[in-house]
Amino acid sequence: MFQKRDFLLIATIILIIVISAQMILPVWRHAGEVIHITIDGKLYGEYNLSQNQTITINDTLGYNRVIIQSGSAYMDEADCPDKYCIAYKPIQNNGQTIICLPHKLVIEVIGEQHSGQVDVIVP
Repeated sequence: MFQKRDFLLIATIILIIVISAQMILPVWRHAGEVIHITIDGKLYGEYNLSQNQTITINDTLGYNRVIIQSGSAYMDEADCPDKYCIAYKPIQNNGQTIICLPHKLVIEVIGEQHSGQVDVIVP
């Protein structure tokens, strides 16, 4: 059976793995260049994170205000009932999102701005 030293060894190994992961994972995160804002799955707009700006979204689903400042984006204001989207921390790394479920709005950080040109030609 397991002895007290076995549990101590397993706990130490798990602790080393967790600390190593905490140190390595931030290295893999890359700051994004743009955010995509989609409403109900449709692209509303693409905005550069290097340009400070305020984006006001006022459509049939509701009102939201997104602020882009110092390379990150956050939800400043919303008229949804729960206001969870305002509680999100500012986002700046690839893949990070802010979601407002009542308004079906998603803000996602993307690596680079799309030129609108086709990347692949299928014969």
